[in-house]
Amino acid sequence: MSNPTITRFAPSPTGYIHVGNLRTALMNYMIARKAGGTFILRIDDTDPERSKEEYVDGIKEDLTWLGLHWDRVERQSERLDQYHAAAEELREKGRFYEAFETPVELDLKRKKQLNMGKPPVYDRAALALSDAEKDKLRAERGAGVWRFKLDQQRIEWDDGILGDISIDAASVSDPVLIRGDGQILYTLASVVDDTEMGVTHVVRGSDHVTNTATQIQIMQALGAGALPKFAHHSLLTGPKGEALSKRLGTLALRDLRAQGIQPFALLSLMARLGSSDPVELRTNMAELIEGFDINHFGSAPTKFDVQDLFPLTGRYLQALPLDAVADTIADLGVPADKAAQFWAVTHENIETLNDLKVWWAMFRDGADPVIEDGDEEFIADAMKMLPDMPFDGSTWGAWTTAVKEATGRKGRGLFRPLRLALTGQEHGPEMAAVMPLLQTVKARR
Repeated sequence: MSNPTITRFAPSPTGYIHVGNLRTALMNYMIARKAGGTFILRIDDTDPERSKEEYVDGIKEDLTWLGLHWDRVERQSERLDQYHAAAEELREKGRFYEAFETPVELDLKRKKQLNMGKPPVYDRAALALSDAEKDKLRAERGAGVWRFKLDQQRIEWDDGILGDISIDAASVSDPVLIRGDGQILYTLASVVDDTEMGVTHVVRGSDHVTNTATQIQIMQALGAGALPKFAHHSLLTGPKGEALSKRLGTLALRDLRAQGIQPFALLSLMARLGSSDPVELRTNMAELIEGFDINHFGSAPTKFDVQDLFPLTGRYLQALPLDAVADTIADLGVPADKAAQFWAVTHENIETLNDLKVWWAMFRDGADPVIEDGDEEFIADAMKMLPDMPFDGSTWGAWTTAVKEATGRKGRGLFRPLRLALTGQEHGPEMAAVMPLLQTVKARR
């Protein structure tokens, strides 16, 4: 019997989830759900200075908004004993050593290596230190960092997206796993957690490929059994291929939510973006998961344009029944007896629910009329023929017929100026349906 599928999403609570994080979370979630497995939310909060509880709450809030429900939560700050035990095991096996170089000294070493045409890899000078020399350095500089001693051989795995990967460990610096102040770093904590929690699949960004290589050796040094299946998805860029990293702060999920983006619009895009499968609006999680295959994703940088989310949101909203938006409409102040009519008129002319506020303001307060050059006299005469309120479903037809007979105008020359005068918009819902909702006509004043 095969082992159950277990995946994890391990955000650091140093900020809110953005679209880049979401891609990682969603892929891991769908792999677990498709296999009937377990999805773990693992909070990487080993940095006490930068980790904030408000971000932990925000991460949970954003995932819940999207419907990405976890099976259990783990906090790395509550597992420090396990990490220290693993560190001690690595020391006993001769795979962990203390190093004392300052950042300035390391930078000088890197520059010297680059000038010599060599890869900027840590030279392992700390391995040659005697106990007395270490004691002296500790007295002068305080505790050193702890580095994992890599076996300098090729590290290979079959990546779920990138294919066969082979990295020469000799071209990689021995990774620092514990800082001088004693803080456990991500690489060690992640290895211990993935091993002890039985994680079977690890999906993350392609910027973690080198991390994966070192983590494989750490897992093996700690006696892990079967390694997880690794997959590294492409990184997102802006719509023109520009780096997205500087903009991620403006692409936080809570900001998208505030703009009116609907969860399934976002999920539908992110579940297929960068794959060979077309992006199609899905309205339930089962459909998203059913068509998901990690092997369909490519390695090339993936263009993301936030503007693509608005038409998807609009299509999602347009299919909703009145009861799904009734509370939103009521909050706008739309009278209960007008709610069904208001939704029927507006639902095909919105991209987000925020647009409903604009429509209701226009119906309630009247639109600023748009009167083009040459139409001033025509509109003035037409407004004199506009019946008194309240309007009904026959008002538009009766009024335009009367205006046509009085002015001789017809077709576009008749209907377009009248629509612009009443709504300020060239396009929109059928005017016969709009008229009963109008409570003020500014062009009449």
